[in-house]
Formats: sequence, structure tokens, C-alpha cells
Amino acid sequence: FRFKDSLAEELQSADLVISHAGAGSCLETLEQGKPLIVVINDKLMDNHQLELAKQLHRDGYVLYCNCSTLVETLQLMDLSALKPFPPGQPEKFALFLDKVFGLQ
Repeated sequence: FRFKDSLAEELQSADLVISHAGAGSCLETLEQGKPLIVVINDKLMDNHQLELAKQLHRDGYVLYCNCSTLVETLQLMDLSALKPFPPGQPEKFALFLDKVFGLQ
């Protein structure tokens, strides 16, 4: 997809998701509990996608590769090694903001 507001419908029926490493795509997929391989676009300046992919990989949530190593990643992947992504806790962020702005 070039752009969609939500991938929820497609994610429900997916067994594996292969995506770019945009934060929205990664988080929506991980929150649905789907295994994820992120493919880095090495042509991006200031490659923030690489930073996100590396961190999510270090934390055990995703596999990552670039276009030239995707086939090898698919052949060697062990999806059972991926950890479940923890649920979000937006209330903690709201409390933080309340403190910052003196609302608490």
C-alpha cells in the first residue's frame, strides 16, 4: 500500500507482515500481535527507519533486512524467537503531560 489510514482489516488475516519501517506501520502491526519483517529503505536521508528497526530488533520484536537480503531473511527466519509486543499505556503519557503542565 502506498498509504492507508489503518491496516487493521488486512492485519486480521495476516500470518506474517512485511513492511517498511515507518513507526505507524510497525506499531500497528506489533499491537495486533503479528510477526513483522521490516525492510529498510537505505536510500532515505537521515535513515530514521533504520534506527527504529534496529531498536525493535534489539528488543526482540521484529526481524529486519533491506531489499537485497529479504529472500535470505525469509529463508532463515525463526518467528518463534520474536517476543510479543507489550500493550501501550497511554495513561502514563497523559500523567506525564499533566505533571509537565502543572495540571496535577
